[in-house]
This record gives sequence, structure tokens and C-alpha cells, in this order.
Amino acid sequence: MLQLIQILGLPLLACIIMGSILGYLGIHVLKREVIFIDIALAQVAAVGAIAAHLAFAVHGNSLLSYLCSMGAILLVAAFYAMAQRKIIQISLEAIIGISYAIAAAAALFLVGIAPGGHSHIQQILSGSLLWVSWNDVIFCLIIFSAVALCLFLFRKPLMELSNNYQQNQAPGSKSALWDFTFYILLGIVITIAVQIAGIVVVFACLIIPATISAFFSSRGPVRMFIICTVIITASIAGLLFAYFLDFSVGPAIALFLGCELIITSLLKMVTVHRTTTSTKGGFLKTALKGQNTKAQGNAPGKRPLLFFKP
Repeated sequence: MLQLIQILGLPLLACIIMGSILGYLGIHVLKREVIFIDIALAQVAAVGAIAAHLAFAVHGNSLLSYLCSMGAILLVAAFYAMAQRKIIQISLEAIIGISYAIAAAAALFLVGIAPGGHSHIQQILSGSLLWVSWNDVIFCLIIFSAVALCLFLFRKPLMELSNNYQQNQAPGSKSALWDFTFYILLGIVITIAVQIAGIVVVFACLIIPATISAFFSSRGPVRMFIICTVIITASIAGLLFAYFLDFSVGPAIALFLGCELIITSLLKMVTVHRTTTSTKGGFLKTALKGQNTKAQGNAPGKRPLLFFKP
């Protein structure tokens, strides 16, 4: 038991810290209907990291690599904020898909000429969650706490923008600045999280817990409680599954997050069906009761009950 805690304790702690902030950001992503923003930003950050590796011969977890990734994120965040207001012919989701395709092509090109580029792509996809260290956990905790503080301080304008995202498209509007701020904060979290957990886990943690919470509540605190519960449950199950069956940690966690989504979706469908059936049954009973009362009142030999004397 002690050995199990020593091996899986830090990965579990990293999953909880990372999943909590990603789950909250996922609420905004779902409201904005930009589901694939995670993959696009992660790919752009990967281009910056591979470019740093090619130009300066640094590894993916070095400071210079993070700075190059954040520089790429800064540019694409400004582009997304302006594209929402300047490009009206196509949706922002389509623009995100196009930018992802371009970034993926650039990454593949750089991988082909960079030494050891294929191992970098492998790390981006699957991460290194099982080998996370205390320094990685402390670094994530500091950065994610700073991002969480910014999200808390700017929660009103950011949530108002997300709730009315399609209406805030006027050029020169202050919403463009808040849009840029949100994409920068999201990019910071994704850049660091992908280095640790991989893009598969990050995408699953961003979208699935927020989707499950939307099934049961629209209140922020309740949704965050559901998100944290989903993250903890899937992380524990995925880590144990990977430990005992010698499976990859990242895909295992994403797999259990998907199972939780399927189970909660089925439960929600059953609950809605029962509620609808009982409501229809109540209406039917009321209607039949009214018809029976009317028929008895108009039956031969029986006078209807009147509240006044004829």
C-alpha cells in the first residue's frame, strides 16, 4: 500500500491540481462554443517548443522552451480575439480548426528537421504524468494558482463575455481585451499541462467534467464541486487501472472520464424520461378525472350541482 502511494501519489496530486483549473476553464469554453480551442492552442505551443529546440537546442521543460511556447500562444490569442470581431463570414470554431491544421503542418515540418523531434511529439500526445516530480507539482501549483487568482478577479467580465459571446463582436469593444485575456490564461494552463499530462488528458479534463456538471446544475459552486469529484474519481480509477494492468496513464484517465460521461448521460436521460412520463401521467389523470366528473354531473336522473338557485 505504501509503495502504491509513493508511485501514484504525485501523479494523482498533479491530476487534481491540473484538472480543477482546466474544469473551470472548460465551463467558459462550452459557453463560448469553441470546443477545439484546447487542441489548437496545444499545437501552437508545440510549434513554439519545437522551434526553441531546433534553434537553441533546449528541452521541452526548459525555461526558454516555455517562453517560446508562450510567445506563440500570445500571438494566436491576439489573433483569436480579433478574428471573432473582424472575420464574420465564418465561425470562430472554423478559424480555430484552420489554425490547428496550419500549426500541425508546421509542427510536422519542424519535427522532420529537428533532431529528436519525434520523441517530443510523443511526449505532447501522452505526457509524462507517471514521472512527475515534486518540482513539477510545485511549479504547476504556483502558476495555476496565479491563473486562478486572475480568473477570480476578472470573473464578472469574463463570465459575462462567455454568456453572451456571440453578441460581443463589435470592433473596438472592451470585450476584445477580455477575450484576449481569457485566451492568454487558457494558453498558459494548456502549455504547462500538456508538458505533464499530454494533450489527450488535457482535452478530456477541459471538456468532459464541465459537460457532466452542466447536466445537473447551472450554479458555479455546484458545478465546480461536480467537476472536482469527476476529476478525482477518474484520476484514481485511471491510475489504478494503469498500475495493475500496465497501461498508459494518460489514456487510462481519459478513458475513465469518458466512461463517467457515458454513465451520467444515461442517468440524465433516464431521469428526464421518468420526469416527463410522470408529468404526462399526472396531466392524463387530471383530464380523465375532469371528464368523469362532467359525465356524472350530466347523467340521467342526476341533477348537476349548482351554486345558485335556478
